Order: sequence, then C-alpha cells, then structure tokens
Amino acid sequence: MTSSTVEGELAPLGVRTFSTRRPSANTAIWWWLALGIAGYLVLPWYAMQDSNGLMAIPGVFGGEDTANGLVQAARHGRTWLWLGLFGLGIAATALMQPPGRSQGALLLAGGLVGAGGLALSGFLIGAKGWNSAVLAAAFGELSKNQFGMGWGAFVVLGSLVMLTAFGVARRGFFKGDLFIAASVAGSGTLLAVFILFPVLKALSSAMYSEEGRFALGALWERVANERNFGLGCVVGGVRCGVAWNTLFLGLMTATSTTLLGTLMALMSERSGKRYGRTLNVLAMLPIITPPFVVGLGLILLFGRAGIVNQGLESAFGIAPSRWFYGWFGVWIAQTFAFTPIAFMIMRGVVQGVAPSLEEAAQTLRASPQRTFMTVTLPLLTPGLANAFLVGFIESMADFGNPIVVGGQFSVLSTEIFFAIVGAQYDQGRAASLAWILTLFALGVFALQRAVMGRQSYTTVSGKGDAGIAMPLPPRVRHIVNGVALPWIAFTLLVYLFAFAGGFVQTWGRDYTLTLNHFRTAFALEWGQFGMVWAGTAWNSFFTTIKLAAISAPMTAGLGLLIAYLLARTEFKGQGLFEFSALLAFAIPGTVLGVSYILAFNVPPFELTGTGLIIVLCFLFRNLPVGVRAGTAAFKQLDRALDEASVMLRASSIQTLRHVVLPLLKPALVAALVYSFVRAITTVSAVIFLVTAENELATTYIIGRVGNGDYGVALAYCTVLIVLMSAATALIQFLVGERKLGRRKAARLPALATTQGMT
Repeated sequence: MTSSTVEGELAPLGVRTFSTRRPSANTAIWWWLALGIAGYLVLPWYAMQDSNGLMAIPGVFGGEDTANGLVQAARHGRTWLWLGLFGLGIAATALMQPPGRSQGALLLAGGLVGAGGLALSGFLIGAKGWNSAVLAAAFGELSKNQFGMGWGAFVVLGSLVMLTAFGVARRGFFKGDLFIAASVAGSGTLLAVFILFPVLKALSSAMYSEEGRFALGALWERVANERNFGLGCVVGGVRCGVAWNTLFLGLMTATSTTLLGTLMALMSERSGKRYGRTLNVLAMLPIITPPFVVGLGLILLFGRAGIVNQGLESAFGIAPSRWFYGWFGVWIAQTFAFTPIAFMIMRGVVQGVAPSLEEAAQTLRASPQRTFMTVTLPLLTPGLANAFLVGFIESMADFGNPIVVGGQFSVLSTEIFFAIVGAQYDQGRAASLAWILTLFALGVFALQRAVMGRQSYTTVSGKGDAGIAMPLPPRVRHIVNGVALPWIAFTLLVYLFAFAGGFVQTWGRDYTLTLNHFRTAFALEWGQFGMVWAGTAWNSFFTTIKLAAISAPMTAGLGLLIAYLLARTEFKGQGLFEFSALLAFAIPGTVLGVSYILAFNVPPFELTGTGLIIVLCFLFRNLPVGVRAGTAAFKQLDRALDEASVMLRASSIQTLRHVVLPLLKPALVAALVYSFVRAITTVSAVIFLVTAENELATTYIIGRVGNGDYGVALAYCTVLIVLMSAATALIQFLVGERKLGRRKAARLPALATTQGMT
C-alpha cells in the first residue's frame, strides 16, 4: 500500500497525516549558505550612526561607511573580513559530499573558521585599531579600524552559526536532526551574546580593586562584610544585612504569590463560569500597571496621610504612623504585583489536569476531598514549583516597590541602584551585590530541580480524555473563596484610587473632576495640514507600543522554543543553557541596563542609543516567563504525542507546529501577554537606555512625577491600563483556547451534586 493510499484512508477518520515527499536533505544548507553570501553582497557591513542601516543598501558598493563586506575586504583594506568568505567557501564544498560525517566535518570547519574569525576580529579590532596594547606592540598599529557590526555582519554570522550547527548534526549529534541542532545553536548563541556576555562583563567589575587592578580578594571583601550578611536584628541590633533582607523577602513573596495564584486559578477553572471572566480581568490589573502606580495607591491607603490612618485617628484616636513602610509594605506590594504571574502559570496547569484521573479515584470510592488532596494537588506540582521560582526571582530583582514603600528596609536591588547612580558611584560594590543575587537565584533553581527530580506529571496524552473536571470540594471551595475574593476586592480598591487620580484637579487638595490631564497628554488638534498630535505624551506612547509589539512575539517564540529544547531534548551543557535563559531575572533591571551599556557601547556591538537595544532588553529581560510557562506545560504533554507524529513521518518542525503548539496555547498566551505588558510598564531595565528619540511611557511618567505633575502621570497610566487590557483580550482571542476534547459539565449545583455522591 502506498503512502498516498494510507493518507487517503486516514483522512476521513480525522487523523492528521504528513506527506512523505520531503525536500532535499541539503535544502536547509543551501538556504543558509545563500543567506550568508547575500549578507556579504547586499547589506552594509558596519552599523550606521544616527540612521537605519538598511537605508544604506543602495551604497553597498561605495564608501567605507556603507560598503558591504566584500568591498570592505577587497577595496578598503579590512582584510580580516575574508575569513567569513573563506568559511562560507569551505561550507559550500560540503554540498559536494553526501549527507554524513564527511559532510559534517566540512560544514563544521567552515562554520568555525568563518564565525570564529569574524567574532575574534570584532573583539580585537575596534574604533582605534587594536583593542589591546599587547597586540599593538607585537604587530604594530593598524592602518584600518572598524566600528560596530551592521546588518551584513549579523546576517553572515547567523548563517555561519547555523552551518556550524548543521555540521554538528551531520556528525551524529542531536540524532542527526538539523532543526534541533540549529535551534540549540541559535538559542545558545543569543543567550551567550545578550545575557551571559553583558552580565559577566558587569560582574567582572567586582574583581577589580579601586585602583583598577585585578584582584580576586576584592570580590570577597565586598561580599563577605557586615553590611551584606550581618545578623544584627537577630542578636539585638537594629538591622540585618541586606542579603538576608532580600532572601527573607523573596521567600515570603514567592510563597504568598504561589498560594494566591493557585487559589485564583482553581476559582477560575473549577468554580464554574461565575468567576472565570471576572478573575481573568482583575488578575491582570496589577501586571498591566507601572509599579510606582501600585506603590502610590498603597501609600494613599496605608501611608501616614492615607485613608486607613486617618480613619483610625478619627475613630480611635490612634496617631498616624509609618507602620506600613518597611518589609511588610514591600511584601504586600510585591505580592500584589507578582500574583498575576503565578495565576497565569497555574491557570494553564489546572486546565491540563486530566479529569479521568479524578474520576478514577472517585470510582474507587475516594471522597472529593481525598481526591483533590491525593490526585489533583500532586498533579499541580510542576506549576507550583515554576510559580515559586518565578516569584522568588521577581522579588529579588524588583526595584520599584522597595524604593517606594521600603523606607529604611534595604534590599539588594535598591543598594545596587544607589551604588551606581548615587554620589559614591561604586561600580565594584554594585557588581558584588549582583553576584549575591545570582548565587541566590542559582540556589533556588538547584533546590527546585532537586525537589522535582525526574518524576512524571503527564496529564495530556494521545489517548484522549473526555472526562468532566471535578468541582472543588466544599471545604476547599470555602478556603478558595475566603482568601481569593477579599484579595480581588483589595485589587479593585487600589485601582479605583489609581483611576480616580487622573480625573481630579489636585489629589489631596482639590477634588474637582476634570479632563485637563488627559488633554495635556493626549490632545488632538486640527492644523493647516490636517490632524496634529499635540499632546505631550504621543511620542513616548507610539514608541512604546511599537517596541513592545516587536519584542512580544519574539519573546514568546524564543521562550517556547527554549522550553521545547529543554523538555524534549538532551544535550551536553543543558543545565547551563537553562540557567542562562533564567539569568535575566536573577539580577535587578538596573544592573541589566548598565550591563547593556557597558557591553554594547563599543565594537563589535554598538547598539547604545538605538531602538534595537531596547527591544533586545525587553526580549531577554522577559524571556524567563515564556521559558518557565512552556516548561510547566511540556511536563504535562506525553512524549507519545511526539513519537506518534514521527511515526507518521513528520519532521521536527511539523511536529512542533501541528501537534505541540496547539496544546501550548495557555503557555503562549501567558508569554505573549506578560512580555507585551512588561515591555510597556518596565522601568529599571531601560531607564539607562532611553534617548530623546526613543522615549518610553514609563520614563515620561517618571519625569512627570518628578515634576510633581501627578495628574498627568495618573491619566497616562489610566490610558495604558485600558490599552493593555484591550491588547490582552485581543491576544487571547487570536491565540484561542486549548481544546482537549472534554465533555461539558451539566448545569447542576456543585454542592448538591457533591452531597448526592456522599
């Protein structure tokens, strides 16, 4: 029986089959080789100052500023660029060999020679010639220099990295799968260039003395001191070290956010449709608001002049105090801010719990309470572990909440900020504190892996599951409602204050309703040549939307691809690969921003001052959420689904597109929503990267707050909240829900049904 006959017989049965007519085994190699050659011929090699390099394409055969790589090497004396063409030539000879180890050796040699040579020359030769005095003394001064890599250099390097990966696959690694090899190599290169390289460059500052000499002892002196690890608060002193403060706060926040996120997810998915839609809207409010607005709302409620203190003074004569400022206020604010992340992670995990397992337990005469505790809750373990890890790292890296309501309670992120921008400007101390944050994150990451082990939590398999999800047992439902509903009410109260602030003349003095703040920010006028965007906020608004819209799908796509590689493949260095993907959350945003300035302000990567560096910061700062959400979802998908697809002669790309991705819609929504809204609301990571041409919404709002113009700031925040709510709904509509083929529960009261079973 032929393949086409089999496909024709299976199609009416609804079984998806894949064509056995595949492209040539060398098709991918041809494409990447052609792309590398095109990068040498049709794109400018070096970055253009104050302009988009793609606009210089008409001049690629002209002067040094706009010339392509071939002209730069042949006419303008930059002979080191021949290394890339030489590497492409070696890779081209591999096409004369049949697929196998010999072809892999040629591809590997060409890729390493080309990519390694170009990368090495980029780091050794800069805008003033040799970047090392030793090289200048050994080889003499260069007659030519070079600037940052442009589009041509990036395209050529990308193609050479892919050809190297193909060579590794042809040598027998990654089971010979070109797609898996290319994905690992491409993702690993991006993580190395845009996370490891800038972070390590910044952290290395802790190993230099104040005189600029390398000394490992300087790192120990800066880390192991009383200011960081003191235990004064335990033995009768006033304060503990800032490291212990951060660790304590991180554990508290991770616990509370995981608990609340789980309860809200259970309420959304297991309490009927009465709360589901309302929860999805309210739970998203904290995450779509700039963090300083949340802090401001809490201060209006619990600050010294807040409503709560004024009410206590009026009713009981209790003098107003600053009781809210400190660790308690920061913990409440962080719980408020990061619970939605845990909710989005846990919602997808709760959706994936197989109802047939719960029905099987009840068939064996287990009560609903026992079924929930022994079946449902253990199956939520992957999500609980991932939500805890993300909550802990978010707490450690948070800057906005501690700076607003922390008072005298210091944490590592605020200490790093003041070490960088304060009068002391101690870059070495900032780097040493970043070391502590990294070690804390690594410790929790290792603990999570030790607790999770290699247990299986598969709940979605290829056998289908038409069961009805078990309603929450009465006792569990009472606990869920008793905790989650008051928290939702608290969320609504804080946001009522945030909305109201933009509609009154002057908060605290004149509560006259007005729209003047919105007119100042978003006024539209008709001029001689048509409509004029006269509001002062339009420039930052459009820039923010554009950069966030570019970064969000890139973040979600790369995050889920990395999660797929971690969950479905095994390769050497996988632990380092995963930690690199999470490292962006292990350091505060201010350190990441400064790291990008230090790493990308000089050749070979001159990106400072461009919109691209902001997009890259958004991408790799928010990448861990996509990775963790995807990892939790993959742990619930049976590998038999992948194996069945392979048995039907599908490639890895076809399996990922047609089998895996449709089952990852909750994780995809979480990654898209989170990356988009965090790109709009982030402050600390990009505050050092913005320019007059690339002003963002958060920096505009901070400027207004600094000038005391709170009305315009809160009006802008109101517009952002409405915008991101609409964007969230649009993303969920476009992506859709995961369809698992389950029956709908009959509309019977949950309590009556439970009582009837008992």
